[in-house]
Amino acid sequence: MSDDKTVTAAALSDLATVARTPGAAKPNPILVADHVTRRFGGMTAVDVDHLEVQEGVITALIGPNGAGKTTLFNLLTGFDRPNTGEWSFQGKSLSGKGGAAVAKSGMVRTFQLTKALSRLTVLQNMLLASPSNPGEKLALSWLPFLWKKHEAETTEKAMEILARFKLDAKAADYAGSLSGGQRKLLEMARALMTDPTIIMLDEPMAGVNPALVQSLLHHIQALRDEGMTVLFVEHDMHAVRHISDWVVVMAEGRIVAEGPPDSVMKDQAVVDAYLGAHHDTDLGDDSLLDPEVLARLEAEEEKR
Repeated sequence: MSDDKTVTAAALSDLATVARTPGAAKPNPILVADHVTRRFGGMTAVDVDHLEVQEGVITALIGPNGAGKTTLFNLLTGFDRPNTGEWSFQGKSLSGKGGAAVAKSGMVRTFQLTKALSRLTVLQNMLLASPSNPGEKLALSWLPFLWKKHEAETTEKAMEILARFKLDAKAADYAGSLSGGQRKLLEMARALMTDPTIIMLDEPMAGVNPALVQSLLHHIQALRDEGMTVLFVEHDMHAVRHISDWVVVMAEGRIVAEGPPDSVMKDQAVVDAYLGAHHDTDLGDDSLLDPEVLARLEAEEEKR
């Protein structure tokens, strides 16, 4: 853990030297995109000339509705195809790759509308995300001695991750019985089953009970502190201000600003276009991130 924190501290230090301009070059980019466009009829949803995402930090992608944030996510993760453009992850091109290939490369995403399989249990949802299970091959499925050990190890790993998200007590429950916030936690937990290098979260706070919002923030910060890169789309400026290390602003498909949260939120062009007159309103009491408060809020959610 200490080595991870050292890497994170170095990544954050590197950001201090980055220019506060759209498409700014990063000292150690993990994801680089060039000339990415996506048009729907006569409307251009995405027109990103250049974007770099720094490794080992939390980057927030913000902008008004219709700015193209989720469409850009879909393009980069192989769930949609661009009209033009190319992008690379850890120096390897992912242009034109499908969602499965992108996930195998270590770039895993969640969705604004959670994709939990409601009629499977929480644990079964987790096990489905485990890569390279020999029992999934028809020829080997008849030979339990070839996959029993792997299944036991995977189940142990799944339960450890569920315990981290305080979902282990619901492992045998159907995913459809979870609250909206718990489904968000399950989707994040399921993503970790693949041991991703970067996790991309599409509006993780949307529709979440306030009792779980701070817990989600805490978990996102923990991912970064463990050495993972996080890129997330979010409308909640409270969340953005509290946990992001770098902010990229989109409007009408283009990147219009980049920088640290406080710097970006004071940019007059961003304020006028998106944040509004109350952009400097604080997010509330930082004590909500206190472990005792988090435990109480999570306990209240579990009773729902």
